[in-house]
Amino acid sequence: MVRCPRLKRNLYWKEVQAETPSEYLLARQKLERQGFIIQGAVIDGKRGVISVFEDIPVQMCQFHQIAIVRRYVTSRPRLEAGKELRAITLALPVLTYVSFRELLDEWHSKWGQFLKERTYSENSRHWSYTHKRIRSAYRSLRTNLPYLFTYQKYSNLKMPNTTNSLDGYFSRIKELLNVHRGFTTKRRYKIIQEILGN
Repeated sequence: MVRCPRLKRNLYWKEVQAETPSEYLLARQKLERQGFIIQGAVIDGKRGVISVFEDIPVQMCQFHQIAIVRRYVTSRPRLEAGKELRAITLALPVLTYVSFRELLDEWHSKWGQFLKERTYSENSRHWSYTHKRIRSAYRSLRTNLPYLFTYQKYSNLKMPNTTNSLDGYFSRIKELLNVHRGFTTKRRYKIIQEILGN
């Protein structure tokens, strides 16, 4: 679904088996053929989707980034490195690009060697990183960093820093469907179509 948060309106929706970059490209092309000028995109971080919008500003949803880190380090990390990385990540919505990058750099300076620790198998020939999940959380933040503060860099576009407008809309649909739990899949789909305006 493509939603314009300024208009508070859904511009495009389609039922798909999987969210792929090609589906996003199709949505973009269809909207542009209808005369829409897409000035920026706020995305949830699906792999490959950024490439569809590489010619315009892209904002990665900060709440989705926080959720990604939480999946790796949990909401109650046991290790100090995980606790600190989680705290830095939770501060995302109130920081600037520079301050967040500095905190991330400081964290890596402190924990870089820790991230390199290895665990060897019994025969000592195979190894894996001991703190894989914390490494993955850090790598995710580093990879997405160029897209986490686009809304600040292009403040004239008044881009939101999250996909809350769309996520809130989905929550509303789910609430309406839960009222009618006994309906068949076909009937539920008709209700969704009606809600979305088709």
